[in-house]
Amino acid sequence: MTVGFIGTGNMSTAIVRGVLADGSLTAAEIVVFDPDVAKRDALGAELGVQVASSNEELVDLSDVVVLAIKPQVIPLVLPGLAAQIADRRRVVVSIAAGTPIARLETLLATGTTAPDQAVVRVMPNVNAMIGAGMAAVCGNAAATAQDVELVLGIFAAVGDAIELPESQFSTFTAVAGSAPAFAYLFIDSLARGAVKAGMAKDLATRIAAQTVLGSAQMVQQSDLTPWDLIDTVCSPGGTTVAGLLALEDRGFLSTVVHGVTETIARDKELSSGS
Repeated sequence: MTVGFIGTGNMSTAIVRGVLADGSLTAAEIVVFDPDVAKRDALGAELGVQVASSNEELVDLSDVVVLAIKPQVIPLVLPGLAAQIADRRRVVVSIAAGTPIARLETLLATGTTAPDQAVVRVMPNVNAMIGAGMAAVCGNAAATAQDVELVLGIFAAVGDAIELPESQFSTFTAVAGSAPAFAYLFIDSLARGAVKAGMAKDLATRIAAQTVLGSAQMVQQSDLTPWDLIDTVCSPGGTTVAGLLALEDRGFLSTVVHGVTETIARDKELSSGS
């Protein structure tokens, strides 16, 4: 099984590093192409993966073709490869945001609707670059269970990956794709509160980041819900409950929910071409 990556940006490079590190694929089973010759050659030299000289050569060498390019570039690249992909029965994987499976199927059509072309859409997040990502995976009707499992395995190499109906991708985008920015804002806000009290910003940021990291791990490893864990930290009449009530006085919970709702709405607009 050979997997080809069209595009060698941060995300695809992180995925390649991840699958090599966990042994999912060997260097000989990976092909990369990027129009930036220096960039693709540097990656090939560093990791020992195969380097294609064109998109067409990559498709020829690969069983699975990963589109790791910007959404606006996909319509420029995919139609020219459609016949070759269909002829060689390649599985197409896309990590482009705002590009639904139906749109990919249309771009891959070769005179018909190409109903038997396997397409798997993936929504990863930025934390894949440090091996702590979260990805949603959905295959079209032509994608087999084995196709989906293969893609889940690739993205599990850089964090966690789940199979999710495409109808829930906008919601996933809000709580996984965009929410790292929300988490960064929360960490920075905690640090600024400490700065206000006289602590140095770099130290406050270090403390806040570790606290958020540990709290996330606690949620993952505990049998308790996040709400129950809140109660374990709050002592009667203590500092934590005072801080929580102050946050709620300013609408903390409803503000976060509003942010998620607005993110979902915008993602649906982008996916529909609005």
